[in-house]
Amino acid sequence: MAFQTGREAFIQGARALLPLIPGVVPFGLVTGVMAIKMGMTPTMAIGMTLLFYSGSAQMVALQLIHSGVLPVAIVATALIINLRFVMYSASLAPHLHQLPRRWTWPMSYMLSDQSYALCTLKLSAGELGRFGYQYYAGTAVLMWLAWNLSVAAGVYLGGSIPESWSLGFAIPLSFLALLVPGIRSMPALVAAIVGGSIAVLAVDLPYNLGLVTASIGGVIAGVSAENLRKKPSETAFQAEGERQ
Repeated sequence: MAFQTGREAFIQGARALLPLIPGVVPFGLVTGVMAIKMGMTPTMAIGMTLLFYSGSAQMVALQLIHSGVLPVAIVATALIINLRFVMYSASLAPHLHQLPRRWTWPMSYMLSDQSYALCTLKLSAGELGRFGYQYYAGTAVLMWLAWNLSVAAGVYLGGSIPESWSLGFAIPLSFLALLVPGIRSMPALVAAIVGGSIAVLAVDLPYNLGLVTASIGGVIAGVSAENLRKKPSETAFQAEGERQ
């Protein structure tokens, strides 16, 4: 996948994200509706969305605010929920660290599960060439717009959305759409199975620690499976060398 210009890479990145928007919109609508139901004004709800830019952290923070939890605890909880972005950033850093800060800062802010899933494998494989940053920017900017506009729609139009639509059901479907195409090897499959199993078993852990625990468990399982897969080939190579 070789791009001739940065503009072409940006457009292709945005096009790659388009199929995921139907899963993002319901999540944003639910978040906007929830913010208003919790007693926030439209200005506060949209301001919070711009500040957080994390649906899961924002929804949990809204619940804690409604329950009267101390601000320090709310911030700490949001940080714990968003620990996965530390892993995302570490994975993308080798491919984007050479960029000036005027580019890395806004793109760090716009990092999302969707942009990471679409870009990480392509960047690691070198498929995007020298315009990898522009491709990532295309996914990140469109995702940011889709999310914030969806939340705004939920804030202003949420009262007219019937509950029978079951918008919350689209949230896990959007993440499944990201997961399945990324399973291209046995270690990836092992990581997905182990991480998913831990997430189900640890769903009741406080402060959404089940998500972090599942992420770490999946990474460890995937790395272990990769190491086990390499050992037979390394042993065979060593045996061949000894025979020679």
